[in-house]
Amino acid sequence: MPVKRLKDGKKIIGTMLRFVRNPGIAYIAKHAGLDFIMLDMEHGSYALETLADVCKVARAVNLGCFVRVPELAKGYVSRALDCGATGVMVPMVESVAQAKSLAGWMKFAPVGIRGLGGSGGHTSFGGLGGPAPDFMAQANKETLAIAQIESKAAVEAIDQIAGVEGIDALLIGPNDLSISLGYPGELTHPEVSKAIEKVAKTAAANNKIFGMHAGDAMLEKWLPSGMTLIMNSLDINILTAGMAAISKKYKSS
Repeated sequence: MPVKRLKDGKKIIGTMLRFVRNPGIAYIAKHAGLDFIMLDMEHGSYALETLADVCKVARAVNLGCFVRVPELAKGYVSRALDCGATGVMVPMVESVAQAKSLAGWMKFAPVGIRGLGGSGGHTSFGGLGGPAPDFMAQANKETLAIAQIESKAAVEAIDQIAGVEGIDALLIGPNDLSISLGYPGELTHPEVSKAIEKVAKTAAANNKIFGMHAGDAMLEKWLPSGMTLIMNSLDINILTAGMAAISKKYKSS
């Protein structure tokens, strides 16, 4: 499973979805060699029904199905998990209290307080497969709690956020981070780089996964810093680039 590989220290690569709703996108991503997709419910228009349908296919083909929920709220986190999401990312995590809430809602006891909903997308519509404590322990290993770090406040509190049990990954949102630091769009500004480096080092010191959603240049720059959760581009940009390539090739011939 992609989450297991990630927690074992291996890289996984994926992209973000904001537009495509057809569950067949999971097959396409798998055939393309990706390890995961992330549905964007913060800036996209996805409903839970779409998430559930995509997660069903993703689970069937052993593709990680992650979701960025709109905000930190128990209903979003718990329902995303029960729909079958194997990872949940919360935007703008800025404090230890927020990190504890995310971890608590993501993980079953004794780590957190996630409710056990029985059969559903999270069990691939089967039973628990054994005693509840065994299922809960395994689910805690196979779900990924991702705190998105994209503000000055988050960087200032990163030591405390990274120390929260149950938080698995710290993922940089470079655009919003640059805005929060006062350098909108200047992703390579020294102050932005300094903040990202601090997050990367703190992740390593606390045995947390370090990730980023960015373009090629930023990902290539930060890969040597221990990044293993790699998210590049999004469906709209991928479709636009592909169509533009066709247009350019044949209109110029």
